[in-house]
Formats: sequence, C-alpha cells, structure tokens
Amino acid sequence: MPHIKTSVFIATSLDGFIARADGQLDWLDAFNATCPKGEDCGYHAFSASVDVIVMGRHSYEFVAGFEPWPYGDKKVIVLSSRPLEIPPRLQRTVSASSEAPLALLERLSNEGMTHAYIDGGVTVQRFLQAGLIDEMTITLIPVLLGSGKRLFGELPHDLALTLISSKRYDFGCAQLKYRVKTR
Repeated sequence: MPHIKTSVFIATSLDGFIARADGQLDWLDAFNATCPKGEDCGYHAFSASVDVIVMGRHSYEFVAGFEPWPYGDKKVIVLSSRPLEIPPRLQRTVSASSEAPLALLERLSNEGMTHAYIDGGVTVQRFLQAGLIDEMTITLIPVLLGSGKRLFGELPHDLALTLISSKRYDFGCAQLKYRVKTR
C-alpha cells in the first residue's frame, strides 16, 4: 500500500446529498450566507495539511472558472478518462490523470506526497470502493434535499468507521470526523 494519507473534507445535506441532481449548490450557498463572517468549519486548517488535491472532472469543471483559483499553488490532479482542457493560468499546478486510485496514490507517494485530499462525489466513492480513504470529515448542513447527488454509493462490503471527533456549531451544523478502518 502507498504511504500517503487520504482524507475527505466535505459538506452534505442531512439526508446525505452533496449537490442537487443538476449539480447546483444553492442550498449550501444559502447556509454559508448565515455563517459568521470568516467561519470555515476548519477547512483552511485542513487544506494547509494536504499537499495534493485529487478531484473528479465535474468538481474541477465547477471550480475551474473561480477567481481567484481556490487552491492557490497546491498541486491538483483531476481524474478523467477523457482529455481535459486546462487553462494556461492553471497549467503550473493542475494536471489530469486517468490512473486507477491505487496506481495514482502509489505514484504520488513515490513523488514524496504525504497527504491527499480526495474531493468530489464519484471520486470519493471510487476511493472508498478501493479501500483507499483514511479519514472523512463530514459537515452536516441542516437541510433536507430529498434528492440529488449522494456522497456515498454502493460498496463491495461494509466499511467500519471510528469516530475521531464531533463538533456542534452554534449556527446550526454539525461536523463529524471518522477514521476508516479498512486501510
């Protein structure tokens, strides 16, 4: 197994959706507008602890036009089986890969990477199915969507989790951090 820690840091609706069926995050934006100014529920500290971000094509396409680019100079790898156009302003830090999760983590480990942030619903599901997620931090947003894109998909077997920490925020959300026991 590669020697690289893998973590998920993501928000979901209380019923487990990360986006509406059309990919929209208006429900998350509405909640964020109610949060105290500057509150990020630990995201910046988490982000500072990772040296590479692995995300799926849909997640990348969602954030690619953001100004400023939300990941700064951090290395970002976009998983895609199709060619990916990367704008010149991002070519220094963003690359595409069609590698399977294990092969990618082995390569990143060999390149000296120590902590990977795995982002995007399908990408998180692929890494979980392969038994390659170490920790998950899930922030539960107090809204029920009823349908949309789920964080979790089918698994080949149960995945046991150990609760590392839980935090209640006065503005309505709860954050759970788990260690995945399979790795």
